[in-house]
Amino acid sequence: MSSIADQTISALRGGHDALVAFVGKLSQEDLLRPSGASDWQVSQVLSHLGSGAEINLAALRAATSGGATPDGDFNRSVWARWDAMSPAEQAAGFVESNARLVEAYEALDPTARAQLRIDLGFLPEPVDVATSARMRLSEFALHRWDVEVGFDPAASVSAEAVPLLLDNVAGMLAWTSRTDVLAGRQVVLTVRLDDPSRVFGLRLGERVELVEAPEQSDGELVAPAEAWLRLTVGRLGPQHTPEGVRLTGPLSLDELRSVFPGF
Repeated sequence: MSSIADQTISALRGGHDALVAFVGKLSQEDLLRPSGASDWQVSQVLSHLGSGAEINLAALRAATSGGATPDGDFNRSVWARWDAMSPAEQAAGFVESNARLVEAYEALDPTARAQLRIDLGFLPEPVDVATSARMRLSEFALHRWDVEVGFDPAASVSAEAVPLLLDNVAGMLAWTSRTDVLAGRQVVLTVRLDDPSRVFGLRLGERVELVEAPEQSDGELVAPAEAWLRLTVGRLGPQHTPEGVRLTGPLSLDELRSVFPGF
C-alpha cells in the first residue's frame, strides 16, 4: 500500500501535468483575465505558485543536504523577482519552477519519504515529507482552481487532491476563518460530506473548530467534499456553488460564507 507521502506526491504530479497543459493553451490576453483569487489575474496566480515552488524547493534541498533553511530575506527576494516578471514570464516560470519541485519530491526514496524532516520556516518544528507535500498540494490545488475557474465557472478542485486535503482543514481554520461576523452567536452544525463521505461537527463561537459529530446540532450542512474545501478558503461564491450544497438552521449560506473570507 502506498503511503500518504506517495499519494500526495502522485497528486502533485497529476496536478502539475494538468495545469501545465491548461496554461499551454492560454493566450497573452487569457493571462490577464481575472482569476478565482480576489484581486489577482491569472498570471499573478501562476506567479504565486511559481515563487512558492521555488521557496518550497529551497527548503526541501536544505533538508536533504543538511544546509541552512532559507530565511525571510530569501523569500522576499524570490517574491520581488517574480513580481517584476511580465505575465508571459510568470506563466513560463511557473512551468519550470513547479516541475523542479515535483521532480525533487519524486526523487526521494522510500526511506527519505518516511524519515526526512523539512523545516518550512514558519512552523514550530520541522515536518515530515507527507505533511510538507500535503501543504504544497493544498496551495497548489486551490490556486489551480483559481486559474481554471477564470475560464469555467463550474470548475472543481481535483478529485485526486480532495481526500488528501480534508484533514488539513482543521489546522488551517485559525487563519482562514473569522467569527466577529457572527456578532457573538454560538452555532453548532453537523457537516455531512460526500465523495468522500465524512460526518463531523462545525462549532462556531469565539473560534471556529471541527469537533466530533454532535448528537444534537443547530443545523446541518450537506455538501460535496470538494465544495466544503472551497467554502473554508472563501471560494464557494453563489456562482460557484454546486446544487448539492444545502444548509439548514439559524445561519444562511451567505452568513456561513462570511465566516470564511479566504485569501
